[in-house]
Amino acid sequence: INEIARVCEKLDADVQVVSEGIGLDRRIGPAFLNAGLGYGGSCFPKDVLALTRMSESIGAHPQMLRAVMEINDAQVTLLVDKLHELVGPLRGLDIGVLGLAFKPNTDDMREAPSLRLIGALLKKGATVKAFDPAAMPRAASLLPGVTMTGDAYEAARGVEALVVVTEWNEFRRLDFKRLKRLMRRPILVDGRNIFDPGEMKELGFVYRGVGR
Repeated sequence: INEIARVCEKLDADVQVVSEGIGLDRRIGPAFLNAGLGYGGSCFPKDVLALTRMSESIGAHPQMLRAVMEINDAQVTLLVDKLHELVGPLRGLDIGVLGLAFKPNTDDMREAPSLRLIGALLKKGATVKAFDPAAMPRAASLLPGVTMTGDAYEAARGVEALVVVTEWNEFRRLDFKRLKRLMRRPILVDGRNIFDPGEMKELGFVYRGVGR
């Protein structure tokens, strides 16, 4: 679905509308059709890689599996490109990150997209502040160059842009007027499409989702 999202962005379409249409086919269904920053965790990345290696070893055709991994890895690059488009060169800029765990309701950091994203931001010279409701104790040792904050508002204070990485429900209930006042620039990059683009625009944010 993330490759469809990329096409949607180029054609000024909305991936969520397209996903809804795809999900109407009962052979597919609506589950797991959410575009975003990519998958992580202890199982899926390892299993896809293992299946790819097994396919290669028996002379099968693992091209689709390779494409899945390539598309997943590219999601972080595409998001960093969005940030660069919105704020310019990242060196010396403060960027806020909401969510660190690979999915909500866990502190699991294994293969979390946040690790690749924050690594890319730091490599480009950005300063990163982050908040996660559960994963910060685990994340702190993995991300020594990142300032862990006490809440989402502190992660937003003074930043040039804010990036949503994990779709925690509490992020949906934030006081966006307060959030906007705290930010240096009201730029919100939603890596999980948890917000409505029209509502964010009405609130005064420059908003970018995935495939929207």
